[in-house]
Amino acid sequence: MKVTFGSSSICFVTMLQDDGSSSVTSSSPIQVFPMMSVSPSFGSSNQWLKELKSEERGLYLIHLLLACANHVAAGSLENANTALDHISQLASPSGDTMQRIASYFTEALADRILRSWPGLYKALRSTKLSVVSEEILVRKMFFEIFPFLKVAFVVTNQAIIEAMEGEKMVHIVDLNAAEPLQWRALLQDLSARPEGPPHLRITGVHQQKEVLDQMAHVLTQEAEKLDIPFQFNQVVSRLEDLDVEKLRVKTGEALGISSVMQLHTLLAHDNEKKSPLPFKHSNGVNLHRALVNQNTLGEFLEKDMANGCSPSNDTASSPLCSTGSTKMDSFLNALWGLSPKVMVVTEQDSNHNGTTLMERLSESLHFYAALFDCLESTLPRTSLERLKVEKMLLGEEIRNIIACEGIERKERHEKLEKWFQRFDTSGFGNVPLSYYAMLQARRLLQSYSCEGYKIKEENGCMVICWQDRALFSVSSWRCRK
Repeated sequence: MKVTFGSSSICFVTMLQDDGSSSVTSSSPIQVFPMMSVSPSFGSSNQWLKELKSEERGLYLIHLLLACANHVAAGSLENANTALDHISQLASPSGDTMQRIASYFTEALADRILRSWPGLYKALRSTKLSVVSEEILVRKMFFEIFPFLKVAFVVTNQAIIEAMEGEKMVHIVDLNAAEPLQWRALLQDLSARPEGPPHLRITGVHQQKEVLDQMAHVLTQEAEKLDIPFQFNQVVSRLEDLDVEKLRVKTGEALGISSVMQLHTLLAHDNEKKSPLPFKHSNGVNLHRALVNQNTLGEFLEKDMANGCSPSNDTASSPLCSTGSTKMDSFLNALWGLSPKVMVVTEQDSNHNGTTLMERLSESLHFYAALFDCLESTLPRTSLERLKVEKMLLGEEIRNIIACEGIERKERHEKLEKWFQRFDTSGFGNVPLSYYAMLQARRLLQSYSCEGYKIKEENGCMVICWQDRALFSVSSWRCRK
């Protein structure tokens, strides 16, 4: 992933001292940040901040975000509050890529602080409205703007068609039945089979009945038009509450399962804390950070986290997913018991399930910087659609990753190799995606005017990238008897 802030070579050395103050020196030929202290009077006497170039402001915002997260992790409320105030003067949800990202990470860090006072947090959110129609609309915008889901659907359908060759009764279970276009395309492909279409049954799982009603209507009409024997079953349920018996898999059916960005929600450990640690009034943490000589957000973060951005004792680093999730294990075992011929899984390809705040902050900054950069290359900054996707979808995911803990933290994205381990342990074997599936995916990406999207093959699976940053993976599995 390359999120370029400019061609200037900038070197910063940052010191967070015992009293929580911060100073930044520059060895660049350009004058970047004068010596300063992080204090409540920061904004009033530092007009120079408003005159920073975009790349300089972006680098400084990253520094402030990492410093703020360390204060939050250490429970240092005063220092965290000061850092949030500083960031708010530079960040903007309508600005450049880094300003927009910083706005949502700042909001997430502030939300994490508020959750330490449950009464205050609940009072502030007591009148918040959640409009289902808006949420559905924003997810459709994501589908239309980005190619990720379209590519995943094409590859999923091809894997299903290949697995169901010659089958006369096919049952597809969609664990996130939100987009009928995927299954409309499958119906059209099945109708063109030389041996004729099978009897097709699709079971859609979704927590909102109106979404399933709409899907049933669209698919039933399409099946009638194509003269395909078809049945659509609705299961109104959240994935974590799903009773597998309600899928009603019948003897003699060839079963296929599709999961698009859903399985990670089951990864909460049973013994995790529900909320972040309460804040204490401390003087921060000792932190010596050597920053960069880099021109991109990804390189900057990698060097920054490697050079001493150490979490506090409260968040000492620990292995990612050191223990298994009973819910995930039980769910995969239940699916294995259904003996699917194929199960195709699409997931975000990033480590957002670290046990510490700093792990998740670093990884998610990389990931969402790439997504925000995609939007920067696709839509104008004034686009209402872009603002809605950033705020109501990507911003809410960032909030969940940074602010939440325990069962409330649903966005537990993991890398492809973790899913390999998990499926292998649960009795599934990988089915390499075919050359034709990969070819279809590449052709679809080539139809986009933006050249930053790429596809790579990894152990028989597909990884969709923006520049060199992996964003989503698609993998295919079957029961290993």
